[in-house]
Amino acid sequence: MAEAQKDILESDEWQKAVDYEITDHDIERQRKLLGFDQAAKTREYIQTATEDNIRNFAHGCGDDNPLYCDPDYARKTRWGGLIAPAMMCAQINRPMLGDPVPDEIKALRKSLFRGIHVFVSGSQWDFYRPVRPGDTIYSFNGDETCEVKASEFAGKSVITVRRDVKVNQRGEVVAVYRILRVLTERKTAAKKGKNLSIQPASYTDEEFAKIEEIYAAEQVQGATKRYFEDVEKGDSLGVQAKGPLTVTDVICFHAGGYGFVPYAPTANRLAHKNRKRIAPFYVKNEQGIPDVAQRLHWDPKWAQAIGNPMAYDYGVMRENFLYQYLSDWMGDDAIVLHVHDEIRKFNYMGDVQTVTGEVLAKRKTDDGQNVVDVAVKFTNQRGEESVRATATIALPTKDNPLPLYPEVPRALAQKAAAMMARHWELGGK
Repeated sequence: MAEAQKDILESDEWQKAVDYEITDHDIERQRKLLGFDQAAKTREYIQTATEDNIRNFAHGCGDDNPLYCDPDYARKTRWGGLIAPAMMCAQINRPMLGDPVPDEIKALRKSLFRGIHVFVSGSQWDFYRPVRPGDTIYSFNGDETCEVKASEFAGKSVITVRRDVKVNQRGEVVAVYRILRVLTERKTAAKKGKNLSIQPASYTDEEFAKIEEIYAAEQVQGATKRYFEDVEKGDSLGVQAKGPLTVTDVICFHAGGYGFVPYAPTANRLAHKNRKRIAPFYVKNEQGIPDVAQRLHWDPKWAQAIGNPMAYDYGVMRENFLYQYLSDWMGDDAIVLHVHDEIRKFNYMGDVQTVTGEVLAKRKTDDGQNVVDVAVKFTNQRGEESVRATATIALPTKDNPLPLYPEVPRALAQKAAAMMARHWELGGK
């Protein structure tokens, strides 16, 4: 064990921060919560899409696709104006009003998994319509599954899937976002220390020049249509680079609109109020200052204290990088219908990801859409696969140039409409 990590783990404050365990009682309570949907009352950094915040979010992910960034260009496309990168709708939310949470649900949630580390390990997306400037996004969510696993990295862990239904101001379902979350005991991960031998990446001028060559060769399909007829099984989706990861990348992602409310980084009086509200989320650093537990994304000492060699990215950053890769390949007229991704390795500061993909199959869906199924992977400089993903993309055909979004399942559409109707009844904005 590194001396820096040993000193941290032996301090009273750090020990207090990692002295929480996953209990059978918490697991039982979590399982009783499955199937309960609630209006999401969080007010994210972005509540209504605008041309500016769509562009800023894209830029925060390193994406300069003119469909998201250039209104003059976008007006000439099938969309008639800017649309948001589809995964951006996860970061847009205005509070949805709903009926009070039943007392029995409140009791189950009270201090549930208190002090337990949570990280996103993947997601699944189903898309039903674009987000345009002027769209306000609301959501309701609930946990769908809860599974207990033994983890090589962190001992006992709990795997949960939460479904977020994203709805616009017209009561239309925009997307369904299923988030795979892994809950682990901080002290177990710290003691395991499995990854502490990983050394920070460094690059010679020649090695960095090769990364720059990949960036220089990247192309956006854009207005050049990629027709279904011209795509074949086994075709490459091209090569992109992401990284090397820096703290600046994490800052840009937050500045672009990733708020992660109610755990968003805050300052001064807002930080004071947050410390009073969610005290276990704040852990003293080596200067005796309570700071957010999520600083493991930029603070190497805290990252080491919970079993990692250095700070690492948010999984959702790579999910948005994935969408950029798909969007660049498919062109303006195509539509991503479905994405499934698995975050398989940490992406540490200094790591560079090489993104590659291929076409797995061509087919026609039950509703007559011509689609391709693709596989994508991110590989870091150590040769490890850090992301594994599949996606289904509807492409234009030469006789039907505009693919369409699928219909929202009837039961889900009705529930979304009912949730929004209740929101308006309660005086929602």
